[in-house]
Amino acid sequence: MLVTSLFLLTALVPFAIADVQFTSPAAGNSIPGGGKTLSVTWKESGDDPPISSFTTYTLFLCAGGDDPDSQIQVAIGGQGTFSLGNAASGPVAAGFGGTATNGYFLKIISTTAGGTVTNYSPRFSLTGMTGSFPPNVAAGIKKVKGTTGPSTENNVADSGAGAPGPIAPDASYDIPFLSQTGTIMYAPMQGRPGTKITAKAASAAYPTSSVKIASTFLPPPKQVTTHTLSMTASTSSHENTASPAAQPLDDMQKYLARWRD
Repeated sequence: MLVTSLFLLTALVPFAIADVQFTSPAAGNSIPGGGKTLSVTWKESGDDPPISSFTTYTLFLCAGGDDPDSQIQVAIGGQGTFSLGNAASGPVAAGFGGTATNGYFLKIISTTAGGTVTNYSPRFSLTGMTGSFPPNVAAGIKKVKGTTGPSTENNVADSGAGAPGPIAPDASYDIPFLSQTGTIMYAPMQGRPGTKITAKAASAAYPTSSVKIASTFLPPPKQVTTHTLSMTASTSSHENTASPAAQPLDDMQKYLARWRD
C-alpha cells in the first residue's frame, strides 16, 4: 500500500460529544480534486465509543475498493487532536489518482486509551485528477456498488464483564517489537551508556531478523503510531570546584604583558 504525506491539515472549529460520522463530502458527490482544496467535516455517529473518549486521530484520503488490498491512501496532514475541532482541509494533488465515479472515500483512525477505531466516509468522486490507479486499485473500484464506504473497524478493548481489559501501558513496552500486532506499537526506553567499558568483544544486542523485499503492492499497514517509553533516569551537575591552571609564561605572554598599562 502506498502512503504519502500530501495534505496540510487545518483544524477549524471546536467539536461537540460516539465515534466519527463524516458529514462532508456527501455521499455520491462530485467535487473538485486536482489542485483544489478538499474540506472535510464530521460529527458524532451515535455509536460507542464517543468522540469525547478519543484523544488524537489520523485522517486519510483513500481510493479503491472495500478490500484493503485494493486501496491506496494519502495522509491529510499529521496527527490531529479532537479537542481542536471537527473539520480539516488540504490541497489535493492531481497526480494522486485517476478519475473514477465514487472511487474515493475518507478514513479516520481515532485513538483512545483502550485502542483505536477506524471510520470510513461514504464514497465520492474527484474531478481534475490526472494520475492513474495501480491495477489492483482500479480493479477494486470496478467492484464497488453504491456509495457506502468500507465497514468500521473497532479495535477498542471491551471493558464489559468477563472481557479482558487493555494491556497496561508499562506491560506493552515489554513485548518484543516484532511480536506486537496492535495498531499502536510500543518501543522500550532508550538505553543509557554505562560508566565503564567492560566488554572485551563486540556482540549483537538483539537477534538477527530476515528481510523480504516486496515485489508487489503490500497490504495496508495496521500500525498507526509508535509510542516510546519515557525516560525515567535523571542527571545532576555542579560547578567545577577545581582551581584554574596558571597561564603559560611563554614569549608571547611576556610581550603582551608590556602593554597592560
